[in-house]
Amino acid sequence: MRILFVGNSHSYFNDMPATFARLCAAAGAGQVLPTMLAYSGRPLGWHLEEYFSLRYNLLYGKYDYCVIQQQAHPFPGEAALLADGGRVIELCRTGGAAPVVLTTWAEQRAPEHQAEMTAAARALAQREGALLAPVGEVWQRLRETHPKIGLFWRDGEHASPYGSYLEAVTLCGVVTGCDVTALPTLGGDFSRGAEIAFYDHPRVLEDPGEVETELDEAACEAIRAAVAARLREG
Repeated sequence: MRILFVGNSHSYFNDMPATFARLCAAAGAGQVLPTMLAYSGRPLGWHLEEYFSLRYNLLYGKYDYCVIQQQAHPFPGEAALLADGGRVIELCRTGGAAPVVLTTWAEQRAPEHQAEMTAAARALAQREGALLAPVGEVWQRLRETHPKIGLFWRDGEHASPYGSYLEAVTLCGVVTGCDVTALPTLGGDFSRGAEIAFYDHPRVLEDPGEVETELDEAACEAIRAAVAARLREG
């Protein structure tokens, strides 16, 4: 399976696509080859301004899926997502990639922003007949039901290893249709002991073997159960 992630730091944090690929392999989906077009703080409109890179990847990359992740903090609004996400989906379909609309999560300090983000992603997926990965919805539920699970990185916006695990589990369930409750506890943390300076030279772990990290099984079990419950709702 070949899959392209189009987004920003909410896609690349903790090498999330690598965790997704490992989970898919564990679910019996075979080899997964993830590729990213993800840059800090960029909305989908920026990717469309860098059109030729996006165009080439989707027309010639022979991707099976394309995960579309809009800027979240701040969220540009439903109109921007419908317009720009719709254009990305046109390219997906021209190149033969099934589009997956990923719902991002609200800031830790402003959970009230989640409703707008969720509604916009649902509207785009419904209008375009695309798959929906309801990451933000599951994230919000877990904040309410399991507040001790630290989904946020220390800035209160990006994902901790548990937030990235939630994201990868949700995508794995949407793309493969597997029973996510049976997925293993596989995590990644590329920032252990490092400070990340966005738009500067980041200092993160460069050895993939060091990025892979142990996660708490009870927390991951709760995450998997919440994802499974949301996916059953359709």
